[in-house]
Amino acid sequence: MPNTTTHPSRRTARGFRASLAAAVALPLLAGAAPAQAADNPYERGPAPTSSSVEASRGSFAVSQTSVSRYAVRGFGGGTIYYPTTTSAGTFGGVVIAPGYTASQSSMAWYGPRLASQGFVVFTIDTNSRYDQPSSRGDQIQAALDYLTGSSSVRGRVDADRLAVMGHSMGGGGSLEAVADDPSIKAAIPLTPWNLDKTWSEVSTPTLIIGAEDDTVAPVRSHSEPFYGSIPSSTDKAYLELRGASHFAPNISDTTIAKYSISWLKRYVDDDTRYTQFLCPAPTVSLAISEYRSTNCS
Repeated sequence: MPNTTTHPSRRTARGFRASLAAAVALPLLAGAAPAQAADNPYERGPAPTSSSVEASRGSFAVSQTSVSRYAVRGFGGGTIYYPTTTSAGTFGGVVIAPGYTASQSSMAWYGPRLASQGFVVFTIDTNSRYDQPSSRGDQIQAALDYLTGSSSVRGRVDADRLAVMGHSMGGGGSLEAVADDPSIKAAIPLTPWNLDKTWSEVSTPTLIIGAEDDTVAPVRSHSEPFYGSIPSSTDKAYLELRGASHFAPNISDTTIAKYSISWLKRYVDDDTRYTQFLCPAPTVSLAISEYRSTNCS
C-alpha cells in the first residue's frame, strides 16, 4: 500500500497557504469585488504549439543558483534553474536525479530547457555516485523538501505541484519516490533501472521513457515491466526511443523534451492545452519505436 504521509515541510507550506487564502478572503466577503479568476490559475506561458514544445528554450528567461552539498542534508546538493519573473505566480517544482556513477552534470540540459517553459528545476547530486534506487528515491524526496522549504527560491515554488525525474538508477529512484509519496503530481523515469519490477502502488501519473537499444537497462526487463505493473487506473504512458541507447537521456533530445514538457504541464500545472501532444497517442515514427498509454481514454 502507498504511504500517504505528507512530508512535514510541505505540509507546513500547505497550511501557510491555506491561512493566507483565508486572510485574503475576508476583505472579499466584506464587499470587495473579486477579479474574474482564470479557468486554470496554474497555466504558465502562452498557448503551446508543436514548435514551442520542441524549441530549445521556452518563453521564460531563466537564472540558476548552485546548492552546495555542505548546505543540505539527505542528498548531495545540485543546481536550481528557475524563471526570473516574479509576476507570473508560483511554479511547479521538478527534482531530477542522475544515474549510477553519474553527477548532476549528466542531467544539466534539462534545467534551462524545462525552467524556460515555466518550472523550477533542481538537478541534484547524490550522496554517493554508487547509491541504489531506494536511496536515490529518499534523496529525491529530501531535495523536494529543501526546494520548497529552505532554498533561496522557495517562494517561487508551489509545494503542492511537484514532480520527479531521473535517469537509470535515478529513474528507478523516481519510481521509489512516488511509491512512497503519492502527493507528487508527476513522474518521468528515463531509461530507468531497478531490481524491483512491480509498482502496483504507484498512483502518480507516470511517463516512462525507454530506449530501444538499451543494453544496460533493457526495456524488456526494466521499462516495460515497470509500465505494465503500474495500475491501469493510473494515468501512465510508455515511450520508447527508436535506435537509442541507455545514455540517450544524457544528451539534449527533442523527443524527450517535447513529451516531458507536455507531461509536466498536463499533470503538474493541470494545463489541458498540452493534452494535444499526448492524445491521441503519438504514432510510431523515426524517433519513436513504441508508445502505449492509459491517459487518453
